[in-house]
Amino acid sequence: MAKLILASKNQHKVMEIQDILGPAWEVIGADQLGAPVHWEETGQTFRANALIKAEFLRAHTGEGVLADDSGLQVDILEGAPGVYSARYAGAAASDANNLKKLLRVLEGVPLNERKARFVCVLCYIDREGKIHYFEGTCEGHIISEAVGAGGFGYDPIFVPEGYQQSFAEIAALEKNRISHRSRALAQFLKHVAY
Repeated sequence: MAKLILASKNQHKVMEIQDILGPAWEVIGADQLGAPVHWEETGQTFRANALIKAEFLRAHTGEGVLADDSGLQVDILEGAPGVYSARYAGAAASDANNLKKLLRVLEGVPLNERKARFVCVLCYIDREGKIHYFEGTCEGHIISEAVGAGGFGYDPIFVPEGYQQSFAEIAALEKNRISHRSRALAQFLKHVAY
């Protein structure tokens, strides 16, 4: 079993990555390392924030580490909430607060103008200290109210291209096949297979 140290304190994200990678991998989140870990996401891009997290955890562990920075970009909002997706409604905002704020901001915007995408950037610092990036996107649109009980974050209001259901309604196995995160992880797996 391959061990992967993940620079994330989001247990939903840790579990999703574990599910996508499968039983051949053991994904260990930053909170599971025993010592408190804290970093400031001060980057202006997903790539910059992924690097901040990966470098912090690499210095903390001395191991190869993977960091994920991801979020939702809405075209009519010029890419917002973007890198601020997890704190769109404020620094201590919950997923529900962020989702409600986005729906308020988009109130009155017709469905055909709600084009959006989920973006995932992975930063992998290998055992030798080399930095590698892997990116994945999932196109779709934002609906006007939350539906579905699965997933997390903005999943209940995001409908991926070619689907009628939100990410929160789609079975986890299917979401993990088409998501931005699975597309970035597929590139990561190809890289580590060499």
